[in-house]
This record gives sequence, C-alpha cells and structure tokens, in this order.
Amino acid sequence: MKQNLDGLKAEIEQHLEQAGMTVFYSHARSLDSAPAVFWDCQQHPDYREFLQAAKAADVKLVVFHQHEFTAEQIDDAMDQLHECDLPREDYRDFERRLKEARAYDGFVCEIELSFTHQGSVFVFDLRTDWYRELTEVLGEIEVLTGMDDDEDSSIGGYFSKN
Repeated sequence: MKQNLDGLKAEIEQHLEQAGMTVFYSHARSLDSAPAVFWDCQQHPDYREFLQAAKAADVKLVVFHQHEFTAEQIDDAMDQLHECDLPREDYRDFERRLKEARAYDGFVCEIELSFTHQGSVFVFDLRTDWYRELTEVLGEIEVLTGMDDDEDSSIGGYFSKN
C-alpha cells in the first residue's frame, strides 16, 4: 500500500464526480451512533467496489473523510510514555517506533468513505500500514498509562488482617 494516500484521495474525488455522486466532506463516521457496517478493506481494498455497491443501493450522497497525520500525535504519545514506568528496553522500543513515525508528518494516512442506507452506516476505511501500526503503538501506550492510573486508585487503603 502507498505510504501517502494523498494521490488516492484525488483519484477518489475524481471518480465520485464522474459517477455523478455528491460528496459531503465530514469527520469520520465510524463512531456514529447508527449501526455501522464496515467494508472488508483487507480483502477488497479497491474503493471502486465500495462505490459500486453504494450506487447499486441508489445512494446519491457519499461522506468523505481524510485524516492527515501530524507529529503532534507523537508529542502527545511521548508525554504519555514519560508517565509510564517501563523497563528501559521497552521504553526505548516505544520511543524508537514513535520517532520513526515522525517521517510521515503531513501524510494522508486514512481515507474513509461512507453512506447511510436503511438506517445503517456503511463504511470504507482505508489506512496505510504505517498508520495502522502507529495506532497499535498509541493504543498500547494508552493502556500502559491507564494501568498506572488504575494502580494508584484501585483499592488503596484496604488490607486484610488474615
């Protein structure tokens, strides 16, 4: 997969225009309250198939979202990482992986197309491999930070005299 989806973004916009579909630029809809049905981008990464399904469902409006990666996400993660009590090797591994991601600052890392049909949101969510990996790293750091908070506030003050 391409490291930067910017070219694909332009291609999709052109395809939508040629197909006569209206584009509504919005935020990601994967967190909407309506039930979501996700397209299998691993097995079918071609957005044309998704748009063909939308057209078959007589959809006229497609919601378009793109996410451009910013190094600020790395800065925030580094701040969280500093709060974690990790062995030196683990800390350096996280730090290395985060620093490597800085090279992608300004890249389009995710494209989401979606439409609503019969009360459900149908979602095509394509991410670069590096962004998928970075998302996993950020999730691991959040879990580690959350575990630190839980340890401090868990059941402090309770003890057994047995």
